[in-house]
Amino acid sequence: MNKTQIALATALIASVSTFSHAADPAPAPTPDWTITGNVSLSSDYRFRGISQTDRRPAFSGGFDVAHSSGFYIGNWNSNIDSDFFGGANIEMDFYGGYKGTLGDFGYDLGVLHYYYPGSDRNHTPEIKNTELYVGTSYGPVSLKFSYPMSDFFSAEDLYTGGNAEGSYYVDLSGAYDLGSGFGVSGHVGYQKLKGAAKLTEINGNVTSGYTDWKLGATYTFGNGFVAGIAYVDTNRNYAGVTGKKISSSTGVFTLSKSF
Repeated sequence: MNKTQIALATALIASVSTFSHAADPAPAPTPDWTITGNVSLSSDYRFRGISQTDRRPAFSGGFDVAHSSGFYIGNWNSNIDSDFFGGANIEMDFYGGYKGTLGDFGYDLGVLHYYYPGSDRNHTPEIKNTELYVGTSYGPVSLKFSYPMSDFFSAEDLYTGGNAEGSYYVDLSGAYDLGSGFGVSGHVGYQKLKGAAKLTEINGNVTSGYTDWKLGATYTFGNGFVAGIAYVDTNRNYAGVTGKKISSSTGVFTLSKSF
């Protein structure tokens, strides 16, 4: 092959290579806004260790809208025990906040409103609650503090016992990915109760606070479904409207999907 042929071959290879790279699609830019959803079926809905469905199954779901700057809003909903919530049969949570990082630490600031439509249908005050929360995380461990802005789940309006202001909740949680789809998680929380928010145990003791905890394991399937099992318990014995113990130890089974 003479020099002219070599030069032409080199130019041809270069032009083909350039065309090939030019034809490659450019990577899609990261969107400023993301929308995600979730659905879940559980054998029980436990909120801070206490059953909200009288130990019956719960179907829940919601969505989150997040901006790349860290701001987010969302909604989550679940069926509940209507007798326990003044006639309401659904809980609707609305929240918004801001997430960010400071070095190796993450932080989360926001507000969460609990809404129970129809909770006043039995001619009782409407049940509602709005809490401010601040959280921090380091690696797989997170710590969150929640404080109500007003009456704690309408306790002062519903029951005697004085102002419930000053009630709060502390949540320490952790999760670890074991690989191959398996994961483990743990949680311990403390609910402080003030005034009318204090609860009466089955034995008649009036309590101004309780501790709840959870140990669980999950498995993520290839199609994105997640199966979970958790042991949930508290250090108190409270009863629901039907007389069932709604704060005693139990196993909760969950199947969920995010999309």
